[in-house]
Amino acid sequence: MNKVKAHYTDPFAYYKIANFLKNYLNEKTIIICIGTDRCIGDCLGPLVGSYLSDSNIPLKIFGTVENPIHALNIDEKFSNIKKEFPDYTLIGIDACLGDDYNIGEIQIRDYPIHPGKGVGKTLPKIGKVSIIGIVDSCDKNELFTNRNIRLNLVMKIAKVISKSILYSYNLYQEENS
Repeated sequence: MNKVKAHYTDPFAYYKIANFLKNYLNEKTIIICIGTDRCIGDCLGPLVGSYLSDSNIPLKIFGTVENPIHALNIDEKFSNIKKEFPDYTLIGIDACLGDDYNIGEIQIRDYPIHPGKGVGKTLPKIGKVSIIGIVDSCDKNELFTNRNIRLNLVMKIAKVISKSILYSYNLYQEENS
């Protein structure tokens, strides 16, 4: 299992993430952005989905601020995506809790994401590859909804992830032209 880590303030974070991700992108890639806009700490995925949709990247994007994929609908939406696109590569994106010193870190891994794990929920594993943004500490015994997470932090992490995916797709196209 491989992973790349980069802090969102690192000016080359997008480059590090994109170089790892380019090996998993092609015309049959789906980006699944998990979370809800009803909780600042959990809106990372939908923000990334909206940023990517607005960029007109030619990949299938599921999970935006307007049409989120969250704990209450993930089973049905994920099942529909797998049925409609059975041979596509899935990339899951979600917010995550971590150690205090990891807040602001973005990780891309070559294994699925486990949505809801940080708050004790059992939801389906998503993706061949996963991208997480650590938005707060798990050192406290609170749930996402009770936290004091800054929207500014989540938006900055979402922009770096979106830029990484766009750059990665550009690298993929250059290598396959």
